[in-house]
Amino acid sequence: MTVAAAGAANLVQSVDWAAIAPPTIAAVVALLVLVADLFVPKERWQVLGWTAIAGLVAAILALVPLRKGDRSTFCLTTDADACSYTADHFALVIQFLVLGGALLTALLSLNDTKERLPAGEFWFLLLSSAAGAALLPASRDLATLVVALEVASLPAFALVGLKRGDRMSGEAALKFFLSSVTATAVMLLGVSFVYASTGTLHLTEIAQALDDVPAQLETVAKAGVALTLVGFAFKTAAVPFHFWVPDTYVGAPLPIAAYLSVVGKAVGFTGLILVTVIAFPTYADVWGPALSVLAALTMTVGNVAALRQVSTRAWSAVRLLAWSSVAQAGYLLVPIAAAAYSGDDQIGATVAYALMYAVVNLGAFAVAALVARTHPLNRISDYRGLYATRPAAALVMGFFLLCLAGLPPGIIGLFAKVTVFSSAVDAGLGWLAVVMGVNVVIALYYYLQWTAVLFRTPEGVPVAAAEGVPARPATAPITAAIALTAVAGVVLSGYPQLVLRFAADTLF
Repeated sequence: MTVAAAGAANLVQSVDWAAIAPPTIAAVVALLVLVADLFVPKERWQVLGWTAIAGLVAAILALVPLRKGDRSTFCLTTDADACSYTADHFALVIQFLVLGGALLTALLSLNDTKERLPAGEFWFLLLSSAAGAALLPASRDLATLVVALEVASLPAFALVGLKRGDRMSGEAALKFFLSSVTATAVMLLGVSFVYASTGTLHLTEIAQALDDVPAQLETVAKAGVALTLVGFAFKTAAVPFHFWVPDTYVGAPLPIAAYLSVVGKAVGFTGLILVTVIAFPTYADVWGPALSVLAALTMTVGNVAALRQVSTRAWSAVRLLAWSSVAQAGYLLVPIAAAAYSGDDQIGATVAYALMYAVVNLGAFAVAALVARTHPLNRISDYRGLYATRPAAALVMGFFLLCLAGLPPGIIGLFAKVTVFSSAVDAGLGWLAVVMGVNVVIALYYYLQWTAVLFRTPEGVPVAAAEGVPARPATAPITAAIALTAVAGVVLSGYPQLVLRFAADTLF
């Protein structure tokens, strides 16, 4: 009886609630908002939005006690080093990125939930997706990784299609859903092959088991690795798995397009980093060249497609940002590919670039949301002469575009690109560095073209007036989102070491 009691005690694990607090807070507040929607009067709709924002702020603050990066929980009783949840520095940085991105998305969404989107459902879905996105970087076994990925993705399908009576929104949601479901199916097949060949789901144990796979299972293991990587390539919108991005961004509510461009991308890249660097280092000679080719194709296709947008006045600014995000995904892939050749020290370059990209891209979408209030079609031509009507917004938008282009005064964009470029050179991927250099030059054209449009003399009748759409002034939440991202961009350009230090530190 004593032995049985001792055995039962060994199966009982203590949960480190502080370590899991960030995603837990987001999930709990999501449920509270959904229930509160049943009782809050329609005229008090903003209460739900501010509650969601308060929950996201609380989740971000919950990261502060974890800053040492030494907390783990849900560990195996037989191996304390094999844990399902690890709040290390890598996890904390990505959690800050995704929760901060969700917070800015919430600010941009406050007015949309009043006018076009059902408030309760919207805030529940956004917080649920943010909870999954915050769980994923701390996941250290394939089961938790897949669950977190789907918790982040499933609400996003509904968010894209949440515009009432909008055909484009429904089509965008369907494309996003079908591509993501396909990716998940492929990834689950790969995970099952990896489990069959290694007998474990924990990433660190998979890495050890793959070093000594029986000969009869080696083909299964390689297939599992390849299929798992293909699944994450869908999630990151890497070419040729990028086809859903432009239509999804254009059809989705503008704040959700911003959310997908930053948080959705961070989720995909985080999962890709975890499985390649931690679980599959044995097969670096396989996934390294594959990711190098994907990086080159992704940045090239994204930039060439974006180049077309500035030559056609009728194309939307959101579509240009969508193709730009595909190109940026190519840059983000470079350090991950380099890690196959020179170790996981290169991963910090991806983290540094992702932080820079998150700030300036969310800022660009925030200005786009402001322009959309008077120009619903949000075309490139609608930005002509923005400086004459909204000088502050034009200056900020120009700064964000220069950051994305990697030109002064967007110093943080320049340094982040140099860091990614250096990771390719240090890994001996000179050809990839050359491809990146050419693509940076290509991107200069459309970023500078858009920047020039902001300061040209306005012409013609405002689109909103021509279409009978009443002009709407900037709201406090949109102004706050623009101000926050602008301040963050300026601070990072003045003190780039705040971000670039991640490129020099080992995060695992």
